[in-house]
Amino acid sequence: MARAGGLRGNLPAMEKAVRAGYRSEGLTPGIVESFHRFLALFYRQKGRDLPWRRTTDPYHILVSEFMLQQTQVERVLVKYPEFLGRFPDVEALARAPVQEVLLAWQGLGYNRRALALHRTARRIAEEFHGEVPLDRATLDSFPGIGSATAGAIVVFSTNRPEIFIETNIRRVYIHLFFPGAEKVHDREIGPLLEKTLDRERPRRFYHTLMDYGSLLKRGTGDPNGPLLKKGTGNPNLRSASYARQTPFEGSDRQVRGIVLRELLGRGEIADEGLGERLSVEPGRLERILRGLERDGFIVRGGGRIRCRENMERSG
Repeated sequence: MARAGGLRGNLPAMEKAVRAGYRSEGLTPGIVESFHRFLALFYRQKGRDLPWRRTTDPYHILVSEFMLQQTQVERVLVKYPEFLGRFPDVEALARAPVQEVLLAWQGLGYNRRALALHRTARRIAEEFHGEVPLDRATLDSFPGIGSATAGAIVVFSTNRPEIFIETNIRRVYIHLFFPGAEKVHDREIGPLLEKTLDRERPRRFYHTLMDYGSLLKRGTGDPNGPLLKKGTGNPNLRSASYARQTPFEGSDRQVRGIVLRELLGRGEIADEGLGERLSVEPGRLERILRGLERDGFIVRGGGRIRCRENMERSG
C-alpha cells in the first residue's frame, strides 16, 4: 500500500478509477497499485482511531475480536475498556465466575460469545500458561473463534500477512470487483484478496478495509462521508454468505436476554409464573429454557432457575 504522506486525490474519483480499470483490464499490477493508493488516502482521511488498534497485546485483541462479532463499534467502545479493567489478563478472566463475566458482558448482546470467551480463556490458562497462542489453526480450535477471527487475531497481534474474510472485507471486494454480480462466494473473493493484500503492512491494510466496508454499508450521499450514492444497496446483499437477520423485538433471543438479566440481578428466579410474567406461552418458554440449559447458562431444579457456575460440565 502506498504511504499516506503526501498523497493527493479525490476519493470517489480514485474509487471509480479502480472499479473501471478492473473491469477493462483485470487485476493488473497497475490496478493493484491504484487500489493501494486509494486505500492509503482513504485511511488518511477517514480511518478510525480505535483503542484495540493501539495495541498488539494478543489478549486485548482477542477480547476486541469477540466483542466486535455482530456488534456495532460504538457499543464495543464503551464495553472494551470496562471489560479489560475488570479482567486485565487471561488468568483473571479464566478465574472469574461465569456470572461475573456475563454481568460484564451486558449491553453487547449474543451472550454465547461471553461464554465462549470465558471457555477460551480457561483453555489458554490451562494449556498455554496464559499466553494466547498465535498459531491460526490452534486459535481456530477454540470456542467462538472461526477462521476469520483467528486470522484477525494473528494479523493484528503480529502483522503477519494472513488471508481472512469478514463482513466488511467482503463488502469492499463485492463493491469494487463484482459490479452487478449476485451470490458472490468467498472462494471468488479469496484469490483477489490474496493478490491485493499489502504484505508489508497487513495490519493497516485490513483496518482500512474494515473502515471502508463500514462506510459502504451506510451510504448516504454525503460527500464528506461514505462513498456510495444515496440509495445504493449494501453490497453484502449480493454475497452468497448473506443471511437476513430476524427482528430482535419479540424474538427468542430477546426472551433469553430478559431471563439472563433477571438471573444476573437476583441470582435465581422462580420457574412458576415466569411465562405469564414474560407473556410467553409455556411451550415456547420451555424451548427457550432448554436452550439456555444446553448452552451452559442456567440450571433448573426445585422450581428454581439459577445461573450455571460450573462451566466444566457445560463445555
